[in-house]
Formats: sequence, structure tokens, C-alpha cells
Amino acid sequence: MADLATLLPLLLAGLALLGVGVLLLRRTGGDEALGALAGKLDALGAAQDRQAMAAADRMAATERALADRLAATTAGLTETLTTALARQNDRLAATERALADRLAGQNERLGKVLSENALKAEETAGRIHERLAVIDAARANMEALGAQVGSLAQILGNKQSRGAFGEVQLRQLVEDRLPADGFAWQHTLANRTRCDVLIRLPYPPGPIAVDSKFPLEAWLAARDAADDAGRIAATKRFAADVTRHVDDVAGKYICPGETAEGALIFVPSEAIYADLHAAHAPVVDAAARRGVYIVSPSTLWAVLGTMRALMQDVRMRSEAGQIKNQVAELMKDVTRLDERVTKLRKHFLDMQADVQGIEITTGKITRRGASIEALELSDLPAITAPAAAPLPGRSAAE
Repeated sequence: MADLATLLPLLLAGLALLGVGVLLLRRTGGDEALGALAGKLDALGAAQDRQAMAAADRMAATERALADRLAATTAGLTETLTTALARQNDRLAATERALADRLAGQNERLGKVLSENALKAEETAGRIHERLAVIDAARANMEALGAQVGSLAQILGNKQSRGAFGEVQLRQLVEDRLPADGFAWQHTLANRTRCDVLIRLPYPPGPIAVDSKFPLEAWLAARDAADDAGRIAATKRFAADVTRHVDDVAGKYICPGETAEGALIFVPSEAIYADLHAAHAPVVDAAARRGVYIVSPSTLWAVLGTMRALMQDVRMRSEAGQIKNQVAELMKDVTRLDERVTKLRKHFLDMQADVQGIEITTGKITRRGASIEALELSDLPAITAPAAAPLPGRSAAE
């Protein structure tokens, strides 16, 4: 590259001289100019030949130097690669040994894990057999429950059995949630109507009657209907039966002055209760306006809880009144006790003053006795008895 950079100005100068010569030839047309130009061209060619040879020599020297450097670099790289390969081989051998050791340890651990898993699998299999036995027992219970459900359907299908079933369920709920004196079974009202249970709530609102009978024939017919027409007719009949039963309960179980302004109809099935509110909401609203409220086992549970809280509140108020009266009597006794303690304190102070007076007198007596004991009777003069005075009417000689 350096030789090309050196030759390029010479080539450009030669071209310039060639151009100048051509111009001179055109202008003068003389042989002298041609001869001068030829001489210059020969000199320029010789200089270019010398420079080309020098450039070739330099290029050859550069190529030899590059070849030497390449040989040295190749030798160094070969040696480096050989050393690196040897080290890499050593590392690979060490890695293979480490991998072999790890693989042996892993195989050992894997064997232990497989053994433990085999034991756990056996234990799991045993537990599975036990659970299968439990499942078999549960299946037997489900079959028995299915039979019971069938019998329950038969119970609900029979009007008398359904009434007895609803009454039993109602009895269980009421006896579980209310105190024994908070209700009465088969209570007869003043209009000679007997309700299933009368819940004795205080006024207001007053006692509430509960009826456990409910018309289900039309509902069962709507459920088992084969076509839409039969289902619609049974549904209308069910709504009419419910409305008629609500009217009966409102006329029999709501007695002004004796019961509250409402009564309850107990439905012993959550499904029927939900269907009644979903498909016959106007019937439920009309019953509520009459003061008759339809309840299911779950809603009756909540209602009985509220009634129980109301009863407890009334009892607490009654007991609070009794406690207040007892506290008033107790305050009277405390006042009387305070008066008696005041009198006793006065008596005690008087007695303390008397005791102090007695102590003072006793001290004086003690001091005087000591003074008497300190006297010496032999040093005292003789005491002569005075002459007795003559008695009246007698002489002194006598």
C-alpha cells in the first residue's frame, strides 16, 4: 500500500508532462520539443523503473516478514492450543470422574427413594383399601338414604302423613330454640280453634299461632305433570289452594286481644318454600298483607331465634325490676344499719368516757391507799376518847 501511494504521484506527474508535451507539439510542432519531451519521458520511465524495483523489493521484504510472523504466530497458537487441549482433557477427565461419583451417589439415593416409595405405596394401597371399605359403607348408606327419600316422598304425598311429619319437624325446631314455658302444643284459642303450637310472646306483639299443615297435592301434580298444559293447570290450582289456606289461618289463628296480629304457616320443605317465593310471589305478598307469614325450616330457625331474644329481653327486664326492688330494700337495711351503728358508736363513746372516769377514780383511790400505807402509826399521839355526854333526864353521876 505504501508503494502504491509513492507511485501514484509519479504517474500523475508523467501524465501531466505528457499532456504538456502534447500541447507544445500542437503549438510549436518542432522537433526540439519532441526531443526534450522524449528525454524527459525516458528519465521519468527510468525513475519509475527504479521506484518500481524498490517497491518490489520492499514488498518482498514485507512478505517475508509477514511469513515469519505468520510462522511464529502459528507456532505460538499451536503450542497454546496444545496446552489448552491438554488442560481441557484433564478437566474433562476430572469432570467425568466427578460425574461418575455423583451418578453413583444419585443411583444410591434413587435406590433409597424407590425403596421408601415402595413402602409408602404399600401403605397407600392399604389406606386405599380402607377408604374403599368406607366408600362401600357410604354407598350402602346412600342406598338406605335413597330408600328413606322414597319413603319421604310417600310421606309428603299422603296428607295425614305430611301433617304429622311437619308437626314433628316443627316440634323439634321449637323445643330446640325456645324455653319450655315459651310455647304450648295443641293450644285451644277462645274461638275453639286448636293450633299446632302457640308461641307465648309478651305484649307487644303477643302470642303467635303456628300451623304446620300445608296443601301440597297441586304442587306434586305440577311437578309430575307430563305436559305444559297440565303443569300450568296444577300451578294455578296450587296458588288457589295456598290462598285458601292462608284465608283459613288468618280467620282462625288471628284473634284480636288474644293473639298477635299475625300467624305463621310452616312448610317442611326448603324446595317448596323456594318455589313458592319464586313462582308465586303475589300469593306470598297477599298472605303477608293478611298477617300470615310462610316460613321454612331455615327461616323458622331464624324467627325462633329472634323470639327467643325477645323473651330473654322481657325476662331480663322483669328480673331487673325485681333486682331494683331488692336493691331498694337493701338500701333501707343499709340505712337502718347505719343508724344503729351510729347509736352504737355513741354508746361506745359514752362507755369509753365512763371507763375513763372509773380509771381516774381508781387511780385516786390507789394513790390514797399508797399514802395510807406509807404512814407510821407508832409516831402518832394517843387519841383520848371524849367523855360521853349525859343522856337527857339523867345526872352525870349516874
